[in-house]
This record gives sequence, C-alpha cells and structure tokens, in this order.
Amino acid sequence: MNKSERLLQLVTLLRARRSAITARALAERLGVSERTLYRDMQSLVLSGVPVEGEAGVGYRLRRGSFIPPLMFSEEELEALLLGVRMVQGWGDEDIGSAADSALHKIRSVLPDRVVQEQDHQRATLLVPDLHRSEKARFGALIRQAVKAREVLWLDYEDEQGRRSQRHCNPLGLIYWGAAWTLLAWCRLRDDHRLFRLDRILGAELTGEQFQVEPHQSLAAYIRQYDPEFNDKAF
Repeated sequence: MNKSERLLQLVTLLRARRSAITARALAERLGVSERTLYRDMQSLVLSGVPVEGEAGVGYRLRRGSFIPPLMFSEEELEALLLGVRMVQGWGDEDIGSAADSALHKIRSVLPDRVVQEQDHQRATLLVPDLHRSEKARFGALIRQAVKAREVLWLDYEDEQGRRSQRHCNPLGLIYWGAAWTLLAWCRLRDDHRLFRLDRILGAELTGEQFQVEPHQSLAAYIRQYDPEFNDKAF
C-alpha cells in the first residue's frame, strides 16, 4: 500500500469512528510502524484534514467537521448499488425512497464515465419487487417506534389464524429473506416475541415511552443463541 492509499484509508477509518483511536491501533490496521503512522497523520494535517490528536488518547476528526465524499472502487459501487436495490425491493416505500435518494447523492459526485458504467451494471443486478408492501407492512411506523422507544399496540394474527391484541416494546426489525419480523418485548407474555409484519393487521403508537432493560434488549435476545455475541460492537 503506497502513501496516498494509506492516507485515503486513514481518512476512511477516522470518518467511521465517533471516538478517538490510538496510533498503535491505526498502525496495526494499516500494517505500518507507528513512526510511519505519525508521519502520515502529519501529512493529513498539513493537507487540511481536521484531525485532532491527544497523547494517550489517540486521533479523531474534529467534531462538526466536513470531509468531501470519497471515491468508491468498482466493487464498492456494485455493493452499494445492490444494497439499494435490496432495500427498494424488500423494504417499505419510505425506506425504499430514502435508499433511492442516497443513491442519487452518490451518483452526483461520480465522474460521468463511472455513472455510465454503473448504469450498464444496473441491468445485471436485479432484485425483483415481489409483494413489497405486504412483506414490510407498517415498516415505517415500527421504525419510528423503535427509534423513539415508544410502546406499540398490535392487532396480530398468528400462523394458526388466532387473533390477539398486544402491547409491546419494539426493539428492532429483522429480515429473514421471506418476511420481515419485529422483535419486541411482549408485555402480555413478559418475554421476547417475534411478530411477522405481514401478519400484523393493525399497529398504533401509544405515546408511552419505555426504557430498555438489559434482560429485555435486542442484544439479550441474540445472546440466547450466540453466547459470545459482543454487544459493544453491536
């Protein structure tokens, strides 16, 4: 990896973090000595990149700073394009529209030649939009409840056709390839429960806030099946 590639990788690593990262950790990620890392950091500072450094703490980008969009490799662009198509094909209309908007922003900073190449690739990366509205029913409302930590009321029908009404603490959405499910702490059962979105007949925000208790969290659910799950990285 030459110096220009290292500098680009350094900016990418710093952009991806909210907290400081030590020189040793950065040097190990890049496969260089700490002495080389210090020189590279000096080069970034001299080129105008708003890097802050503190002895014993590490480096980070200055809070509130703006770094222009980075260029993507061909493989990265293909991955982004496929990801957008997946979101549009398997998500609800709101998140599909947001994905399309993100794609337009990415395309707006790409050279014309790259845009033309990606338009050609688009025809070979297809994600069929099959019954999207049914698979992601109430998706926007549920995402709102998850972000706001607001109790949801659900009118639900299980696979046997039995209907029930539940109040639950929504924790997250999981897509299994055939259906979206809501992972929630069900207040009726006092336990984690999965609710398929295509079986939800009605959903309403209650206006009641909830606190995520450690044993009720999304991480606690995953840890039941993966004891080594690292919720700090989650």
